[in-house]
Amino acid sequence: MNKSKIQGHVAMLFTSLIFGVNIPLSKNLMPDWISPIGLTYSRFAFGAVMFWLVSLFFKSEKVSRKDMGTLFLGSLLGVGFNQGSFIAGLQRTSVTNASIVITVTPILAMIISYFILKEPITLKKAGGVMIGLIGVLSMILTSQLAGHGRESSVVGDLLCVVSSLSYAFFLVLTRGISKRYNSLTIMKWMFLFSAILFFPLGGKELFAAPLFTHGSSLAWSSYLYMLFGATFLTYLLIPVAQRQIRPTTIGMYNYLQPLVAAFIAIMWGHDTFSWTKPLSAILIFTGVYFVTTSKSREDLEKERKKQIEDSIIAELDLSPVKERVGKF
Repeated sequence: MNKSKIQGHVAMLFTSLIFGVNIPLSKNLMPDWISPIGLTYSRFAFGAVMFWLVSLFFKSEKVSRKDMGTLFLGSLLGVGFNQGSFIAGLQRTSVTNASIVITVTPILAMIISYFILKEPITLKKAGGVMIGLIGVLSMILTSQLAGHGRESSVVGDLLCVVSSLSYAFFLVLTRGISKRYNSLTIMKWMFLFSAILFFPLGGKELFAAPLFTHGSSLAWSSYLYMLFGATFLTYLLIPVAQRQIRPTTIGMYNYLQPLVAAFIAIMWGHDTFSWTKPLSAILIFTGVYFVTTSKSREDLEKERKKQIEDSIIAELDLSPVKERVGKF
């Protein structure tokens, strides 16, 4: 694994850890301190302001009209629908259910990549996805049997599925522009589009939030963590990962989020420790390793090209020529 791929994996590792912590924190904010719509829109507005402010200190990149259309689509899929549907779903279901539902992202990304990017679905890649999914399922089911995570809603779970589907499409469709522009350029436009489009829905809810009048220190800490960590920092890191590793591999890191959420729940006394959790973690990391080390379309094309070259050389049988050259 080269240096650039290692950077991509480190970026996604930190992103997944931050997102995992954010799940229970966001759950505790709703609906007493802020509504789901207000919470979601605050991320859009904060992200737009922060990304544009920071971009002032760097050289501006000119975006082509075609790529601007892709950025607009990415803002709907990766920011608007992804964050909005997940937060709305999280309010209606449990942290446990929301965590497990979003683990369908790598499977969706693998299928979408197959049709759009022509990425092969190898046995190793599919096996890695399934091993990781088994690890998540074992952890969630154990929690359910222990009597935790009883709060559940079909509507909430379906909204989380919509969030995962949007994110999977986002990873695949925006991979090209992630290689042509830096993270700031991509995110300042995506969040600006989302902030403008969703203002009629979220602006009023945001300004009416009780958090801003009599919010507790814990509520404010959770809210600021969501803004700076789970919004600004993570969305800077995602394009870094997109440039270096495949969408399916990025999606595999979603398997870490339930693990982190479960750890936070144990710390808060909302769940109990069991030996199935570290075993689940081993399965999750094993799945990530298999998908990470599976061959991409580029790898298979290089192998095929080498095989063709070797077969041509073998057919030409250049040994007599080599013998004559050796005599000179």
